[in-house]
Amino acid sequence: MDEFLKAAIDEAKTGLSEKGIPIGSVLVKDGKIVGRGHNKRVQDNDPMTHAEIDCLRNAGRVGSYKGTVLYSTLMPCYLCAGAVVQFGIKKVYAGESKTFTGAKEFMQSHGVEVIDLNSKECIDMMNDFIAKNPTLWNEDIGVD
Repeated sequence: MDEFLKAAIDEAKTGLSEKGIPIGSVLVKDGKIVGRGHNKRVQDNDPMTHAEIDCLRNAGRVGSYKGTVLYSTLMPCYLCAGAVVQFGIKKVYAGESKTFTGAKEFMQSHGVEVIDLNSKECIDMMNDFIAKNPTLWNEDIGVD
């Protein structure tokens, strides 16, 4: 398994251990992780703290995002895809998009290369979480 996807999965597992939603993300620059984060909507009572947003916040100011790569266990939603486009991140690896299709086309339409890794571990983790927490999941993705 890719070391950066593994780091994102580890973040997702941390979120789950904190009674949160198991989505994790890492930002890679020059072959090194410069930021990591996980969904903290439950933990922080903050609807904006998606994994990718937490990751970017934790990375801090990295100067230019040219050449950075974002890894996420789940295809980024429009909120997170907007941050990707805003900061000029040109490559995103998503662990999976089976449980949530996200905003792949939006990112691609803005010149972002999006690679769906179709990771069984990521799919299984989300399917298990969704089955056990459908109301929380629907809140996370904005479905009533």
